[in-house]
Amino acid sequence: MGEECGPGGIQTRAVWCAHVEGWTTLHTNCKQVGRPNNQQNCFKVCDWHKKLYDWRLGPWNQCQPVISKSLEKPLECTKGEEGIQVREIACIQKDKDLPADDTICEYFEPKPLLEQACLIPCQQDCIVSEFSPWSECSKTCGSGLQHRTRHVVAPPQFGGSGCPNLTEFQVCQSGPCEAEESMYSLQVAPWSTCSLPHLRPARQARRRGKNKDREKDRGKGVKDPEARELIKKKRNRNRQNRQENKYWDIQIGYQTREVMCINKTGKVADLSFCQQEKMPMTFQSCVITKECQVSEWTEWSPCSKLCRDVVSPTGTRVRTRIIQQFPVGSEKECPELEEREACVSEGEGVALCATYGWKTTEWTECRVDPLLSQQDKRRANQTALCGGGIQTREVYCVQTNENLVSHLHSHKDREASKPVDSKLCTGPVPNTTQLCHIPCPVECEVSPWSAWGPCTYENCNDQQGKKGFKLRKRRITNEPTGGSGGTGNCPHLLEAIPCEEPSCYDWKAVRLGDCEPDNGKECGPGTQVQEVVCINSDGGEVDRQLCRDAILPIPVACDAPCPKDCVLSAWSTWSSCSHTCSGKTTEGKQIRARSILAYAGEGGGTHCPNSSALQETRSCNEHPCTVYHWQTGPWGQCIEDTSVSSFNTTTAWNGEASCSVGMQTRKVICVRVNVGQVGPKKCPESLRPETVRPCLLPCRKDCVVTPYSDWTPCPSSCKEGNSGVRKQSRHRVIIQVPANGGRDCTDPLYEEKACESPQVCQSYRWKTHKWRRCQLVPWSVQQDIPGAQEGCGPGRQARAITCRKQDGGQAGIHECLQYSGPVPALTQACQIPCQDDCQFTSWSKFSSCNGDCGAVRTRKRTIVGKSKKKEKCKNSHLYPLMETQYCPCDKYNAQPVGNWSDCILPEGKVEVLLGMKVQGDIKECGQGHRYQAMACYDQNSRLVETSRCNSHGYIEEACIIPCPSDCKLSEWSNWSRCSKSCGSGVKVRSKWLREKPYNGGRPCPKLDHVNQVYEVVPCHSDCNQYIWVTEPWSVCKVTFVNMRDNCGEGVQTRKVRCMQNTADGPSELVEDYLCDPEEMPLGSRECKLPCPEDCVISEWGPWTQCALPCNQSTFRQRSADPIRQPADEGRACPEATEREPCKVNKNCYHYDYNVTDWSTCQLSEKAVCGNGLKTRMLDCVRSDGKSVDLKYCEELGLEKHWQMNTSCVVECPVNCQLSDWSPWSECSQTCGLTGKMIRRRTVTQPFQGDGRPCPSLMEQSKPCPVKPCYRWQYGQWSACQVQEAQCGGGTRTRNISCVVSDGSTDDFTKVVDEEFCADIEPTVDGNKKMVLEEICIQPCPGDCYLEDWSSWSLCQLTCVNGEDLGLGGIQVRSRAVIIQELENQHLCPEQILETKSCDDGQCYEYKWMTSTWKGSSRRVWCQRSDGINVTGGCLAMSQPDADRSCNPPCSQPHSYCSEVDGRLKTWVYGVAAGAFVLLIFIVSMIYLACKKPKKPQRRQNNRLKPLTLAYDGDADM
Repeated sequence: MGEECGPGGIQTRAVWCAHVEGWTTLHTNCKQVGRPNNQQNCFKVCDWHKKLYDWRLGPWNQCQPVISKSLEKPLECTKGEEGIQVREIACIQKDKDLPADDTICEYFEPKPLLEQACLIPCQQDCIVSEFSPWSECSKTCGSGLQHRTRHVVAPPQFGGSGCPNLTEFQVCQSGPCEAEESMYSLQVAPWSTCSLPHLRPARQARRRGKNKDREKDRGKGVKDPEARELIKKKRNRNRQNRQENKYWDIQIGYQTREVMCINKTGKVADLSFCQQEKMPMTFQSCVITKECQVSEWTEWSPCSKLCRDVVSPTGTRVRTRIIQQFPVGSEKECPELEEREACVSEGEGVALCATYGWKTTEWTECRVDPLLSQQDKRRANQTALCGGGIQTREVYCVQTNENLVSHLHSHKDREASKPVDSKLCTGPVPNTTQLCHIPCPVECEVSPWSAWGPCTYENCNDQQGKKGFKLRKRRITNEPTGGSGGTGNCPHLLEAIPCEEPSCYDWKAVRLGDCEPDNGKECGPGTQVQEVVCINSDGGEVDRQLCRDAILPIPVACDAPCPKDCVLSAWSTWSSCSHTCSGKTTEGKQIRARSILAYAGEGGGTHCPNSSALQETRSCNEHPCTVYHWQTGPWGQCIEDTSVSSFNTTTAWNGEASCSVGMQTRKVICVRVNVGQVGPKKCPESLRPETVRPCLLPCRKDCVVTPYSDWTPCPSSCKEGNSGVRKQSRHRVIIQVPANGGRDCTDPLYEEKACESPQVCQSYRWKTHKWRRCQLVPWSVQQDIPGAQEGCGPGRQARAITCRKQDGGQAGIHECLQYSGPVPALTQACQIPCQDDCQFTSWSKFSSCNGDCGAVRTRKRTIVGKSKKKEKCKNSHLYPLMETQYCPCDKYNAQPVGNWSDCILPEGKVEVLLGMKVQGDIKECGQGHRYQAMACYDQNSRLVETSRCNSHGYIEEACIIPCPSDCKLSEWSNWSRCSKSCGSGVKVRSKWLREKPYNGGRPCPKLDHVNQVYEVVPCHSDCNQYIWVTEPWSVCKVTFVNMRDNCGEGVQTRKVRCMQNTADGPSELVEDYLCDPEEMPLGSRECKLPCPEDCVISEWGPWTQCALPCNQSTFRQRSADPIRQPADEGRACPEATEREPCKVNKNCYHYDYNVTDWSTCQLSEKAVCGNGLKTRMLDCVRSDGKSVDLKYCEELGLEKHWQMNTSCVVECPVNCQLSDWSPWSECSQTCGLTGKMIRRRTVTQPFQGDGRPCPSLMEQSKPCPVKPCYRWQYGQWSACQVQEAQCGGGTRTRNISCVVSDGSTDDFTKVVDEEFCADIEPTVDGNKKMVLEEICIQPCPGDCYLEDWSSWSLCQLTCVNGEDLGLGGIQVRSRAVIIQELENQHLCPEQILETKSCDDGQCYEYKWMTSTWKGSSRRVWCQRSDGINVTGGCLAMSQPDADRSCNPPCSQPHSYCSEVDGRLKTWVYGVAAGAFVLLIFIVSMIYLACKKPKKPQRRQNNRLKPLTLAYDGDADM
């Protein structure tokens, strides 16, 4: 109702009266007494209440069983019982811990579960061990008892049955007793607590008064001032020592004990029954026990984290307290003196913590040589290597947030932070190697030379003199890249020959016109006019006006044959010139020929000329063979040109202009081919290449180094083994290598200096002062005891202890507690001799052994005081004055132990230049050494220092780590010829295997079955490279003579030759197989020689082109021209045209482009891997599948949409790179035989491609020098000794001894001299407090007592089917009852057991074990899964039988029952029945074989009936 939060609200509801059938009625019809409330107070919950209210969860109560559906429970529990456990849950107001309504908490969070399923484990009965062997008889004579005990292995849990008796007794008989057994024993009670004598302060005051008087008297007696001063100093020193002793408040008191005479039944009797010569002491001096007292805690120290850190924000703070009084005679140790807790530095003034990160230097230059294989010949010359390579950089650690603001404002851009210790950087280390690429220079490729041009002026725009040049040119087909760049790497592109009478333009005859007879006649002499065009020196057609100065070709004389005249063919074209130039011995010639087509008639026609007139020769290429060209040298270095204003100037970090324009020059000379350099005038000046060009100077890069790191700390002088000169060092890192003339790195990168003389490490020692006076038990206590004498007897004395520096100076007591080992004894027992006692000096030390085997060493003491006069003290048997001991006979022998180490190469410093580590440079193979540890033993097989055997601790042996050998292949063979003479083919080259890899060398590439690897690339052969050349047809030789002479049908021939084609035409005769045989022209043909009167026509002209696409409805044709008209009686001219249909692949062809497959990835000859090029070729293919010249497709204008080149990558063969070996680790064992030192290396660059794989050995071990393991060890406790009594309170003692072991086992049984343990802290099992004596109780004869505690059992978990239920582990120990007299059983205590929880437990299983049967019995026992035999733990229902006696018993000797019910096994009867059947079968067979056969006609029907053997299972069968 209210709008406020919290209590005070009201909730309402409707209340009405209803009939039982559900309809509403009047309120008066319902009883008003039972009317429910229609409103109530409520609590309005708001969001901020979440902080005030919360659920309080109570603990889960005990697991209660769920009521089982079936009341029957299994006889044996195996898995436990399902149960349920509940807890209390309440909503509370947190600050006041008051209960609140559940709805408040439910508003924020659902109510947690009130109950959960649980498992009630099966009841676990007590499990005990096997019995120990029987003890010895309790009495040496007569009838006694002997016992055996067992201990508890697992306590009863979850309602299991209790433990059985842990002790068993039986009566034992010894020999008869000679004397009567004593019925009484003298028993001493334990000592009382130590107490101070009464009235001590008064006595001390009286004593102090007397002492002062004495001192005064003493002072008066000393007159010498120097002596007086010495006494004064000594007193002051003693006073100081007493002040030091404030830490130990030592008070010597006394304690007493009671002596009683005890009857065998345990009752106290009069002491007179136990009289003996010397009675036990009933008093003794003792030290008053004082507990440790400590001061209050100091204030908390400042937080160790003085800055804000997001990653690990917490530091630690410390508070301490000091010991004000050390414990004396107390078992309790002092509490902890230092307390630490986590803390966080907060506040506005707290700066951010320093953070550290990795920084890297620039990458070094890309290097290809690390990727070369062992056999690569390019190793010898690495100058021009290119392609894929590897580069490295150095990684160092820097502080990343150092003075961030000042760094941004005042630091120069390239200044780097100084390196710090690499351990401060925790992130992943950046990679130090990466693959890189050096672009390979593309070689310049040029076209073939063009034909020589006409004689032309050097410069047509400036035509001077009569000197000219004939030129021939070639062009660049593939621009070069890399190297010095530009066209400077290309060969010369122009060659010139000087000539006379040059002209820039000339007429060129295109075709010869028809022969026009003179004077309009139809035949006879005439002329042919040449059709011409004007061309320039490059052969290009130009305006005819430019040729106005050139001589126009004159018409050519010709003959148009008249009827009956001799008819000659037209001249053939001039052949190519026989020489390219003319000299003394060579002259260029061209030939052309013509042949006789028809002979003249007899009627006076023009006769045919003789054969010499059928051929003409002319000179050509008359210019001398002196060819000149300009030759260029390489471009020189780019030199800064100060005259040119710089552009795109960049300023580097030091503000100097670093990038500018420079100039490059090169040498250009005129060269005569095959002669050498000539004067420049011989070459055309206008075509001279440039000698100077601008260039961009690369930016100069100075050496940049980081600031020096801080000096490394000087090594601590307190550590052992730090002898020699101690040095500290600092270093810096090159982060930019100088380049392009920048400033070199001249300053050192590493500095070291000697450490300042270190402070001497302070060591401390305990100083013990003189023992004080021996303090006796007060006479008032001992005066009533018979035989006591005043002023003598046993007592106790104390002494002062102080802490000293090694130089004797005073030091705080805490320094010695920390650095000087245990505190020396503060008190000791002492004796003030009585009149009858003998007094001796302490034993001297044993004399030294001189090393002789079998020698004797001695120690002595002497009688002092009045004892010298007493006869009993002179008795050397009772009181010896000298003791002797044999010296040890030391013999040593050395023997090797353990395995050999790995083969270890000699350790040398690898110099690394600028962080570049070349693959394979680090020596990882060769001759090394392996080591085996040597152990030295003495004659008692005790391990001793190896130096005793004159050994340095190792056997050393040379060994070899084989070097890896890479796969070795031959060099590439030469490329094969292109597989096609026209168009695209392939060419192949190969390598073959010479040697397989071994010892982890580089693997081979994939080889074929004959161990070869191939490389196949496409190639292209020019279809016009070789062409067929024909001479004119010979005269038709008539074979079928006509009626007239010199005419008729015959044969004519011509020469057909294969020639190499050049720009100047066919030049050289070659073998016929180089030309296409399908294209070879005919060398002979049938012909008709026309008769003199007949018409003569010319040779057929070329066929016209078929229209594409080819179609048989289209035709092609060729034509011939009439040369001689027929005479009147002669044969008329035939049809001068021929037609034929266009047939596909006969005389008409379609053309299309075809692209080849991609080649393999081609690298430069200087590259090993990296970016390469895949190429493919374009072919023009005729419709019949033949490759033809590309011009056929180009003429058709077909689309070319293919890319002929594509980039590709050949994976680089990166060898595996390893780090240096780490330093040798500390020895894994401080002593013993099995210690190892280990060093490791890591993979810094995994192998890639066909690189050398990583070796498997990434860790090497080496044995440590063998050192004996010494330690202090307790001896066995002695039996409980009761002084001068038979039972009661006594003491038992044990010794500590120095023992040695080889570290391989815990068998420390070999005792050595204590001097070997002198350097070891006196601790036993890690406990500094050594207990060598303890109080014990010796039972009196007849007493019933508890045995000592058994050792704690193994930690056992509560499990089901081997799985832990999570209830924790438990350990148990027990004490068994020992009875000495059966009559005293009623006085025995109960056996006891003690349990404790534990964490490191495991599940155990119990199962029955059986022995083999012996007769009718066998042994059955329960065994735990760890092999311990126990009683309890195994399921009683599944216990195997231990007895198989027959019931009723078998009467036969040596028989036994195989089953419990006494019946024989079935298989016995089965075997017997089978044997019986077999016997009958054999008898039947013998009978049939021996019986005489009867007559065959009589039929026999003697079948054997089947034999059946029934067995009803009865044993009486």
